[in-house]
Amino acid sequence: MIVTLTNHSLTAQIDSIGAQLISLKNTAADTEYIWQRNPAHWKSCSPLLFPTVGNCRDGKYTLNGQTYTIPKHGFCRNADFAVSVLSDQEAAFTLTDSPETRACYPFAFQLKLTYTLTEDSIRIHYTVTNPGTETMYYQLGAHPGFNCPMQSGEHFEDYVLEFEQEETAGYHSYDLNRMEFDMNSCTPILDHASVIPLTHELFANDAIFFTDLRSKKVALKNPATGCGVEVSYPDFSTVAFWTAAATKAPFLCVEPWNGSAIRSDEDDNLLNRHFLQKAEGGESKEYRLGIRIVG
Repeated sequence: MIVTLTNHSLTAQIDSIGAQLISLKNTAADTEYIWQRNPAHWKSCSPLLFPTVGNCRDGKYTLNGQTYTIPKHGFCRNADFAVSVLSDQEAAFTLTDSPETRACYPFAFQLKLTYTLTEDSIRIHYTVTNPGTETMYYQLGAHPGFNCPMQSGEHFEDYVLEFEQEETAGYHSYDLNRMEFDMNSCTPILDHASVIPLTHELFANDAIFFTDLRSKKVALKNPATGCGVEVSYPDFSTVAFWTAAATKAPFLCVEPWNGSAIRSDEDDNLLNRHFLQKAEGGESKEYRLGIRIVG
């Protein structure tokens, strides 16, 4: 089921399969900001990452002495969420545990995403609820892909990532041979600076992963025009960026995470994963993400 939200300035579409944002347009200019799932580069556009982010080592993790096999990024991308359309500007999508989810993730849960359209943005509110009695452990991440470039006549290299604060930080690369983030190496990229110019070569080893930025907002924009999108992620601990560099894909993903793909400094025990989240029995946890049109 495709749900459409609209106001006088923006139109958004969300697919109940995966509860993923598949379109965000400026109504007047008809500019599409979300990557449109061209399989020549990447067949998805904005998957929800739960209860794991990225891959586990050999597709498996252990918990309480048991081994579980789970798909990359968890099981949400192909799940059909229940839909409740609240208004022209707001809709909610809910997924609960099932025998299929229990086979790879042994917890009762309810996961709800509420999308709200405002004057210049779409806001996503994640609610993770533990209806059981035992402590529930999970990771949660967003993976929205944006057209880059966003306008005809532009190029990928015309765009930058601009953080809300000056940062001094490096990123961790993904080791494609070991299929894990290499935490023993950190590539410096920001030195009292807030801007990263984009090149496809930056993503030659897949995603780049930042664990210690102070910024909770980042803009993907063309500095010559000031136009683009700003992603805010106040309740997420880390952020990664990715594009399909091998095909010089015309998109960039901005990925706020609580968790990550398996790291070189982690074993296979789920409880030892960095930035792991937990909810006690009967508890709900809230997370926010915003996508604002700029320029």
